[in-house]
Amino acid sequence: MELDWDKGGGLLPAIVQDTGSGAVLMLGYMNREALAATQASGRVTFWSRSKGRLWTKGETSGHFLQVKHIAADCDADTLLILAEPLGPACHKGTPTCWGESPPQSGAQRIAFLGRLEQVIAERIAARPPGSYTA
Repeated sequence: MELDWDKGGGLLPAIVQDTGSGAVLMLGYMNREALAATQASGRVTFWSRSKGRLWTKGETSGHFLQVKHIAADCDADTLLILAEPLGPACHKGTPTCWGESPPQSGAQRIAFLGRLEQVIAERIAARPPGSYTA
């Protein structure tokens, strides 16, 4: 993807969204190196403006963000990263950087249906003993 690195002085905002629930988890900034590290490792890596270095979310806590998909917006100056959080996304221990119970969209309120569909499909395929679903 051709990205407009010049507009933000070499940094692009990167919005991280939970691939399962649709919740917006956090916002960080990426430079070319951070994006390359993210793509290579499969874990979200940002350019930390305060630390002045690359920073992989979860490097100290173990609460990594496993990348599922990366897309650029129509102006090619912002990234949307769909990720699976392996623990709280916020350094304060909350699921998102907007607190324990951030506002939910209508889609988020019914997101469990997608997971339910996966569970049913897995049980039908695996046919575990005692499963009422299978």
